[in-house]
Amino acid sequence: MYATMTNPIDAGQNLFNGALMGITTPLRKLIYNDSPATTLGKKEETNLLVEGIHELINHRTEDWSIAPQNKEAMERQMMVWDVLLDYYFRSETTGWERLPDSASMLIGIHSGTWLTMDAWTLCAEWYRKFKGERVLHGTAHDVLMAMPGIGTYFRNVGVIPAKRESVGAAFAAGHDVVIWPGGEVDAMRSWRKRDKVVLGGRKGFIRQAIRSGVPIVPVATIGGHDTVFVLAECRKLAKMLRLKKLLRCDVAPLVLGFPFGLTFEAFPMHIPLPAKIRTEILDPVDIDNDPERAADTVYVDRKYKEIEDCIQEGVNRLAKKRRGWVFG
Repeated sequence: MYATMTNPIDAGQNLFNGALMGITTPLRKLIYNDSPATTLGKKEETNLLVEGIHELINHRTEDWSIAPQNKEAMERQMMVWDVLLDYYFRSETTGWERLPDSASMLIGIHSGTWLTMDAWTLCAEWYRKFKGERVLHGTAHDVLMAMPGIGTYFRNVGVIPAKRESVGAAFAAGHDVVIWPGGEVDAMRSWRKRDKVVLGGRKGFIRQAIRSGVPIVPVATIGGHDTVFVLAECRKLAKMLRLKKLLRCDVAPLVLGFPFGLTFEAFPMHIPLPAKIRTEILDPVDIDNDPERAADTVYVDRKYKEIEDCIQEGVNRLAKKRRGWVFG
């Protein structure tokens, strides 16, 4: 009498498994030179897909450089960014006088899922102020660095993978580096947490600062979360779809954005809204450059808490400046 209805979660799993079977055969043939006739179980297919995707991502993230940005290309690009900074995002960046004279590690939060406009505007404001005379390298998630188009653009503007080798090389060259330790769990946190500092418990940046002998400069920002609205982080869905293994991502954000409305954003697919972005560079935090400190858990935990609290205080201060519920 009643037709059987498919559970939405089962439907999602079936869709994923179907895509899995379609993708792993060419991957297997390409990477492992196996015969297409080879029959593997579902678990083996999944493991093979994970290995294949990781190999492709790792291969593409090996291509990085700490060379300064091409000034001619950057000046052409800045004609667009000047308009975006001044009129679209109405960017306000303060605290430049707090920057140390030497190379520093900037630590901040960012938001807006894959297109973190608060991070992009900080890098654009930096270039506008220093005109390439002081080089800042942004850092990006491996998946973004591996993507065609976006990955190429990032490399052209000096973005490097958030890895020890690339970050260490940048500091050795006397360049500044900005890192967002919270990564995807920070960028994709729900809108109701927009003023919550999320560093994800990731403390490797402190050990890197110790090894490189550079101070840490906390950076507070608000506004990026209003460029697209993350309604839910959907961690259970991300776990079901094995996104941690596939794309090194713990969330599968349900967003409300332009032009597609309500979507699960597995990759960049929205146009950022014209939210006002405020950023403040905060007082530097001195880091002991004794190499043994990197193994001192108590010291690392204390510095992590100090930096997290500093950024949270800055975010709270900036949030009080909002004049409107969304775009103020």
